[in-house]
Amino acid sequence: MKFIGAHVSIAKGVQNAPINAAKIKANAFAMFTRNQRQWNAKPYTERNIQEFKQNIKNLGFDPEYILPHASYLINLCSPDRNKLELSRKAFVDEVKRVEQLGLKFLNVHPGAHLNRITIPECINLMTESIEIALDSSRDITVVLEITAGEGTVYGYRFEQLASIIDKIKDKKRIGVCLDTCHMFAAGYDIRSSNSYEKTMEEFDKIIGIGYLKGMHLNDSKHPLGSRKDRHESIGKGFIGLEAFKCIVQDKRTDNIPLILETPNKAIWKQEIELLRSFIHT
Repeated sequence: MKFIGAHVSIAKGVQNAPINAAKIKANAFAMFTRNQRQWNAKPYTERNIQEFKQNIKNLGFDPEYILPHASYLINLCSPDRNKLELSRKAFVDEVKRVEQLGLKFLNVHPGAHLNRITIPECINLMTESIEIALDSSRDITVVLEITAGEGTVYGYRFEQLASIIDKIKDKKRIGVCLDTCHMFAAGYDIRSSNSYEKTMEEFDKIIGIGYLKGMHLNDSKHPLGSRKDRHESIGKGFIGLEAFKCIVQDKRTDNIPLILETPNKAIWKQEIELLRSFIHT
C-alpha cells in the first residue's frame, strides 16, 4: 500500500499536524517537532501529547507513516565545538519529543564539515552525535536524508551515507530517506524507468533497500547534477512526471511514508491525488 502525504504545519501546537494532514487527504505526513528556527523550544505539555495521539487515532494515521523532521539548524558534524554541542543537545531533545508523541522515526540532514575538518573526522563526529541521540531513547530510528551536496554538506552520495551507517552499532535503528530533488541534484538520474531502476539498484547494492524508511517527493528547479537544493512542484521541474510514476508503482516504496515538500502548499491535495492516480496506470 502507498502512504502519501506532505510536510504539514505545527502552528499553534504539534497536535494540529494530523488535522492539517487530514485536510489534504493524506495518509502519511511529516512535520517539525518544534520551531525549527530556534535552538531552544518550550517542552510539550501533557495536553499537546495527548491531543496529538488522540488526533492520530481519530483520523486514522499510523505512527509507521509519520516522519518527523529535525531542525535545519542542527549540524551533527559541526567543526565549531559550541555549535556541535548545541546541535547534539537539540537533536537529543527532538528524539525525546518523537518518543513522547509515540512515533518511531526522526529524519535529519547529516551535516556540513565547512572545510574545517577532514572527511573521516566529519564521519566520526556524525556517528558520535547519532549514537548520543540513540542512547537517549529506547527505540527511535534516526533516518538520514540524502542531501543535494550544496557547499560542504556531506551525504549526497550513497557511499557517503553508507560510511555513516557502517559506524552505527545498532543497524536496526538507522535508516535513509531519499529526497528526489536532492538525489537528482546530486547526479542520480531518475527521469525514466530505466534510469530510475538503475539508481534504485545502485542504492540497494551500496546501502540496502531495507534501510529505506521514507522518501520526499519533490521536483527540481535545477538540472541534473546541479548540487542545488531547490524544490519544485511535481511535474513542473527538471525531473518530470515519469520519475514519480516509477516511484508510486515501485513495490519497494510500499509501506513507507512518501512525503511532499513541494513549494506550493495550496496544491498539495491535488498533488497527492495526482500521485495516487499513477499507482494503477
